[in-house]
Amino acid sequence: MNVIRLSRSSVGEEEKVALASVIDAGYLGMGKEVQQFEEELRAFIGTENDVICVNTGTAALHLALECLGIGPGDEVLVPSITYVASFQAVSATGAKPVACDVTLDRVFLDLTDAERRITSKTKAIMPVHYASDSTEMDLVYLFAGRFGLRVIEDAAHGFGCYRNGKVIGDQGDVICFSFDGIKNITAGEGGAVVTGDKALVQRIRDARLLGVEQDTEKRYSGQRSWFFDVRHQGYRYHMSNLMAAIGRVQLTKIGQFALHRQHCVARYQQELSGVPGIRFLDLCYENLIPHIFPVRVSATHRDALMNHLRASHIECGLHYQPNHQLDYFATDYALPNAELLGDELLSLPLHAELSESEQDRVVTGIRNYFDSAGNVRTV
Repeated sequence: MNVIRLSRSSVGEEEKVALASVIDAGYLGMGKEVQQFEEELRAFIGTENDVICVNTGTAALHLALECLGIGPGDEVLVPSITYVASFQAVSATGAKPVACDVTLDRVFLDLTDAERRITSKTKAIMPVHYASDSTEMDLVYLFAGRFGLRVIEDAAHGFGCYRNGKVIGDQGDVICFSFDGIKNITAGEGGAVVTGDKALVQRIRDARLLGVEQDTEKRYSGQRSWFFDVRHQGYRYHMSNLMAAIGRVQLTKIGQFALHRQHCVARYQQELSGVPGIRFLDLCYENLIPHIFPVRVSATHRDALMNHLRASHIECGLHYQPNHQLDYFATDYALPNAELLGDELLSLPLHAELSESEQDRVVTGIRNYFDSAGNVRTV
């Protein structure tokens, strides 16, 4: 029996041709291909802001924070339920990620709890577009305005989604995307920072190339900077032409990816709506390209259901462990919603290659488990 993947890339001949073209051109590093990808991303988003491509989504977050001047002694508000990369990006600057609780219905940053965490050291807030949702970002910006905070949107799940009728990235302070192998589009790896802050743009462009000033302009014209200055810490975080070539092809496919992912979610909701013990998040999937499909399962059944599905060759995942319970980021305070969700969330298979027959196997596996479990308390 074949294994049903939790997530996977959707790449094919077009991406192979694009890679071969870059190889044949003879330069694999950062050059014209990256510049074209940035321009195409900007056009897709429909923004006047700048797009700066880097080698991972984590690098995008790290550069955004550090180039804003956030560092040792500073604090950044982050929801506890997110991949550890969000926390590591903050700590990499020397600043402290301050774990905040999340809402039970959307797994979004709980602003009431975030307000409790504000100190004189708080410099920024990093909301996460969990499961691609960013509906409550307007409230985040109002909150940030009250307390004079910069906003870095961790939109690793959110590329191609809509908010207030506009594509994510069209508006906002600093928005960071991920293009790793399983995201809404992939560049193999990769990420991007989108911002209208011109000073920040130049800092990030230099910092992704080891801090070499104005090296981006040289690279895009096929040259190198042989005589240069460095005034700030930099990193080898630039995107390569190989990565950009994959990303450019993927961008042309995002419409079909979106329709397929939305179709899969609609089928899950229809087929599982009557199953006791399963509860959906309150997300408006019409505006989303859902990167993951997490459901809530009562804590007494979550791990058993996961093991049952895995025994049936069906992968499932946990998105995510609460970061404030990890040793490195442990807090001396409780976050009850995050802790509850950490025990209940279970992600079902979702990707652009998922077939209806595979979905039917997932649904059957879930129904069989709860049928055998007898009376099940709903979440």
